[in-house]
Amino acid sequence: MQLEFHQVDAFSDRAFSGNPAMVYRLDAWLADELMQKIAAEHNLAETAFVVREGLGWHIRWFTPTTEVPLCGHATLASAYVLFEIYKEPVERLDFTCKSGPLSVTRDGGRLWLDFPAIVPSELGVTQEVERAIGTEIVDVLGSNELFVVLESEQAVLDCTPDMVALAKLPWLGAIVTARGSKHDFVSRYFAPAIGINEDPVTGSTHCSLIPYWSKRLGKSSLTAYQCSKRGGELFCRLEGDRVKIGGNATLVASGKLMIA
Repeated sequence: MQLEFHQVDAFSDRAFSGNPAMVYRLDAWLADELMQKIAAEHNLAETAFVVREGLGWHIRWFTPTTEVPLCGHATLASAYVLFEIYKEPVERLDFTCKSGPLSVTRDGGRLWLDFPAIVPSELGVTQEVERAIGTEIVDVLGSNELFVVLESEQAVLDCTPDMVALAKLPWLGAIVTARGSKHDFVSRYFAPAIGINEDPVTGSTHCSLIPYWSKRLGKSSLTAYQCSKRGGELFCRLEGDRVKIGGNATLVASGKLMIA
């Protein structure tokens, strides 16, 4: 059996930046165990699998170690592949997934994710979280992710979490964020518990970042930068209980996986 794959750098207009994702368009679902093995073989933060269902698509995402309920950059990458490689003749792609309905709209050269807004709840600073993050914290909130506010962009850049301690906390991962100097806000995302010490650019974390910073800054349209080593720029809008996350994507590789 041969399976065609495409590797896309999401949230970037050039190769070797943004967040790489592997995309498979399948005619039918493979066994879960096989999809997990394929994701481990590629060893990227996310491998996405999409199967047509009716007029839309069902999408699933796997890290090298586990399936996750929501992933922004691999959804952006999947939409890019469907639009540009498989020439889907539409301007909007609708997806279903474990987190509910999603869509991606093509607007010029930019793709826009339509995701649910996830408003984090106030938790307060604890010594356990502060030790795991490894720096002084301004505030701590949470949803399915730990949401940590730091004093400045430089503090986010300098943050060096204790990955072992972080993996033991009861969240999928930790968002670390602050106001930006050139962008409205910056962030980084650490998820050692699911096999990702640091994700280069994370669309799904902006489901929480956008409503938080929209309220803090009093504006519904924002620019964001995820300041990992690779880095990526995101264009953000809060629209009621939904967030729109815009970005570019770049194809860097295509090939075939050979399975005996």
